[in-house]
Amino acid sequence: MSQITLDCIGLACPQPVLRVKDALEQGARRLEVLVDNEASKNNVLRFARSQGHAADSVDRPDGCFAIAITAAAEPGTQAVDPAAYRCDLPTSPRLVYVISSDSMGRGSEELGWALLQTYIQTIKEIRPLPATILFYNSGVKLVATESGALDALRQLQALGVDILACGTCLDFFQLKSAIQVGQISNMYDIMNAMASADKLVSPF
Repeated sequence: MSQITLDCIGLACPQPVLRVKDALEQGARRLEVLVDNEASKNNVLRFARSQGHAADSVDRPDGCFAIAITAAAEPGTQAVDPAAYRCDLPTSPRLVYVISSDSMGRGSEELGWALLQTYIQTIKEIRPLPATILFYNSGVKLVATESGALDALRQLQALGVDILACGTCLDFFQLKSAIQVGQISNMYDIMNAMASADKLVSPF
């Protein structure tokens, strides 16, 4: 019998285990099971082996896992309790980045401006991504001035990161009409984003 592929990517536990169980009960002899987290992988392997089936997994380049299962000639008959295969995946902390100046560190303003652009360009390489990036005081210049930071901020926005710029600050620097990424915000939204954050991150 040819191999059957079960795409369980995105399914919460114990769904991958239940899908494997159903396929085996319907007579499947060879399965490839695709999952996207360690907990699901371990649960599928544990279930298959508990029933006497051969099971191994391979890490894929995309961060998912491919599990190969070969059914035993005489599979086990142990009842399956779905609760035993539940998994509570760790949740990523809600990060909020705060950019309150147009210079990173003290000393040379020219160097500080260059460092801050590099800092913002690097945010997208770090996981988890922030939920929100806040810009206030002279930090609002980063959303309204042509620099290496603008492209990086547009990429972050495309990835679902909220970019909020203080409207009062944009007015002060006469930049409200020049904003090129993100949305104009107010102190209430800035305070609310900070209060709901698990962690605040700032380069200053």
